[in-house]
Amino acid sequence: MSEANGWEEELARLTAILRKTDLEETIKWGMPVFTYKRRNVVGIAGFKSHFTLWFYNGVFLSDEAQVLTNAQEGKTKSLRQWRFTSHTEIDEPLILSYINEAIDNEKQGKVRKPEAKGRLPVPLHLKNALEEDEPLKQRFEKLSLYKQNEYVEYITEAKQETTKISRIEKIRPLILQGIGLHDKYKPHK
Repeated sequence: MSEANGWEEELARLTAILRKTDLEETIKWGMPVFTYKRRNVVGIAGFKSHFTLWFYNGVFLSDEAQVLTNAQEGKTKSLRQWRFTSHTEIDEPLILSYINEAIDNEKQGKVRKPEAKGRLPVPLHLKNALEEDEPLKQRFEKLSLYKQNEYVEYITEAKQETTKISRIEKIRPLILQGIGLHDKYKPHK
C-alpha cells in the first residue's frame, strides 16, 4: 500500500476484513477500493493523523454506532468516512456489519442522484478566454450544460491566479475536442 502514511499494519487488518466479503479488490486513485459488480463500495487509506474506510454510498448506511462523518461538509453528498486513530479501534464484527449493509445497499441499487445545478456563472478568466477565441466559445456552447458546469467548477475551485490560467490552458484542447473534463474516467458504452 503506497499511501499508508505509517498505518501499514492497520490498513493490512482492514484489507483482511474486507477480503472476507463478496467484494472485489481493485486499485483506484492509488488506493485499494473494493467493488460490487464494478461499483465502488468501500476504499481504505492512511493519512497523517488517521486511517479510514470510505463508503462511497455511505449516506445510505444506518450508522447505528455513529462512526461515520462527511469528510467535506457541503461538498460531499454520498461519501462517508470512518476514521480510526489506533489499531485498538478496529472492531471486526462492527466493520463487517457496515460493509455488509453497504453491499446490501448496492444490491438494492441505492444511489444518490446528483442535484441539478442549473447554469453556473462563468468565471472571469474562462469568460475572457471564450471571448478571445471564437472556435473555443462555439465548442464550449455546444457542450451539454453538465459538461460546461464541470469546466466552470474546475476554474472556480482554483484559488490562485496562476492556477486558474494554467487550468484554462489545460482544458482548452478538451473543449475544442468537444469532450467533458472527466470524460476519460467515465465508462465507455
